[in-house]
Amino acid sequence: MSDSRGGAASPRRRRDADSTRAALLKAGAELFAERGYDHATTRDIGERAGVDAAMIARYFGGKAQLYIAVLREEMGDDVPVDILDPARMRHLVDRAVRRGPSPIYRVAIRPHDDPRAQAASRAELHRRIVGPLTARLAADGVDRPQEKAEVLTAAFIGVLTARASGAFDRLPDLSADDLTSLLLELLPPQH
Repeated sequence: MSDSRGGAASPRRRRDADSTRAALLKAGAELFAERGYDHATTRDIGERAGVDAAMIARYFGGKAQLYIAVLREEMGDDVPVDILDPARMRHLVDRAVRRGPSPIYRVAIRPHDDPRAQAASRAELHRRIVGPLTARLAADGVDRPQEKAEVLTAAFIGVLTARASGAFDRLPDLSADDLTSLLLELLPPQH
């Protein structure tokens, strides 16, 4: 890293950048948890972090990428188990019930306006959901595992997104446990 004169950046500037990035991650995590992705504004995240909201774009690229960085901080870089694992599905359903559909799911419904957010969300969707499910189906000897993983993922995301849409009478009232049970009944891998 260099300063505007071409020299090395000072250790203080690096510490400031690190603390700004950490403050944005912390504020983002808190606000995404409290309000969900849609209702956590970049302005509010910047205010809570004590920095200009423009720093989100500088350090992360945008709000969607900050959300993905928050997920990675929470869950690490390990590839998670697939969504047909009951505990994993319950965790994802519970998170969607509490926070609403994430930008990672939204990329399957409608592209982000920002191409960088689109690419980051799509990559994270495949890393966290499609990839582990494809691996499971392939290991189970299921024919066309990639295609079936994509269909199962689309169905899963569709249910979580529809729950928040207001288009259904009973779906929004289902608890995370009930919704998980129904999804596991309806989405088992086919051999």
